Amino acid sequence: MVFLVTVLSVWTVMQLYVLSRFWNLPPAPSPAWRTGLVLAAAAGWVGFPFAMWLSRAMGRAIAPLEIAATTWIGVLFLLLVCLLAADLVTGFGWLATGWWRQARAAVVATAGVLSLAALVQGLRAPEVREHVVNVGGLRQEYDGLRIVQLSDLHVGPFLKTPWLEERIAQVEALGPDLVLVTGDLVDQDAALAEPVVPPFRRLRPRLGVWGVTGNHEYYTGFERSLGVFEAAGIRLLRDASVEIAPGLVLAGVDDLSARRQFGIDGRPVNRALAGRPPGTTIFMSHSPWEVARAAELGVDLMLSGHTHAGQIWPFIYLVRLAYPYASGRYDVNGMTVIVSRGTGFWGPPMRLFRRAEITAITLRRR
Repeated sequence: MVFLVTVLSVWTVMQLYVLSRFWNLPPAPSPAWRTGLVLAAAAGWVGFPFAMWLSRAMGRAIAPLEIAATTWIGVLFLLLVCLLAADLVTGFGWLATGWWRQARAAVVATAGVLSLAALVQGLRAPEVREHVVNVGGLRQEYDGLRIVQLSDLHVGPFLKTPWLEERIAQVEALGPDLVLVTGDLVDQDAALAEPVVPPFRRLRPRLGVWGVTGNHEYYTGFERSLGVFEAAGIRLLRDASVEIAPGLVLAGVDDLSARRQFGIDGRPVNRALAGRPPGTTIFMSHSPWEVARAAELGVDLMLSGHTHAGQIWPFIYLVRLAYPYASGRYDVNGMTVIVSRGTGFWGPPMRLFRRAEITAITLRRR
């Protein structure tokens, strides 16, 4: 409830701020202009929650409304950022009494251009990002082992079977020995995702396809979401570890951020990693938290997602307040951490300077 109230409060403030900046944008705003603004703001405010509620009853039939409502989230964010930049430059109109309208009009046009660019980039196929990770103690037979990470696919209402089949083809072309899915396979309705995921069963890496849950698996009905992983042929690691080959250990935890929201503790990282078989350890955690703890427990490679790298720049700077390891590659006390930008998208089908990715990792002996 606290989370919901916080989100709705922020959503309301964003709408009111943008409305206030459009209020006097024309030199002589007419009553029709202001009435239209109020109606548009009301539609924008109610659109997304209404579409989410309606989708529960109507499923994919309501997808066009969902797309419009979620796209407005991205456009609103870019309008807010651009208008706030204009306000800071003009002293909120007090330092530029002669040209503040021109400045606001210019940044509104800029937000429109950025929104179009974000839509184009959001709908592009994910790029493949290659990493070579040197691991001390890696057995000779695993030198050159290929791992492909998929994260935050969010399949369901928007990203459907044809899109997923294209991603599977990308993965197959990389020749992986091991495929890892680091959470948020589903979006807002697990029932919509379940019929989409069978193409995953085409994947036949020699060490299997493994995964962990993300926060959206909790939001959409946890048990139903587990069924989606089963339908996809993905073996889940839930606060557990397994030796997938002699001297090669894979560990994973249920999502840490959702556990915090729902008050679920249980020291999952300790439970997953303590008492595991000896060997090179790859650790999956959807949210990039407890990184130092994983390094302390001797993990060699940690894989995460969740942040989408902000998805729409400059949101990444807010993301980093909660997730210091927000995107990319890090070295933490000898452990390599790779945080995926995500293979799909959440909410608006938009990405600005944060293109979706499929992560390909080659292990090398150090």
